[in-house]
Amino acid sequence: ISAVQSEYSLWSRDPEEEVFAVCRELDIGFVPYSPLGRGLLTGTIAKPEALGAGDWRLTLPRFQADAMAANAAVIATLETMAAQKGVTSAQLALAWVLHQGDFIVPIPGARKIRHLEQNAAAAQIALSQAEVAAIGDALSPEKVTGKRYTEEMLALVNG
Repeated sequence: ISAVQSEYSLWSRDPEEEVFAVCRELDIGFVPYSPLGRGLLTGTIAKPEALGAGDWRLTLPRFQADAMAANAAVIATLETMAAQKGVTSAQLALAWVLHQGDFIVPIPGARKIRHLEQNAAAAQIALSQAEVAAIGDALSPEKVTGKRYTEEMLALVNG
């Protein structure tokens, strides 16, 4: 095994418990998908209406109107921290993921060239250990309203 791929972001940290230790021990790369929380950590999706009518994310608990409204304060915290660093919230979220280990290479989605360029620039953002901890604490999964998948889907993923 040369790499393991799993969802991982500020809001979805399941791999930290066991997978990261194995990756480190066996020198296996980790490729997190959805490192921007399926777009929520970019700060550009405030309401379900911001997505197209057929967008599959509308079936997920975190993309329900009540969950998105409840998570607005958490996203605002990320935006404030990002502004203090002079970067976008997406860049800060990616930088946090990258600071979790040198074996991690995230694959954020990008539909526009400017987003691709911003994502790539996140690799150059230096964060102190204190900043990494503060960002991680401020956006911990416990502070998020709504699960990453429905119960039925979680049974398939974590079963």
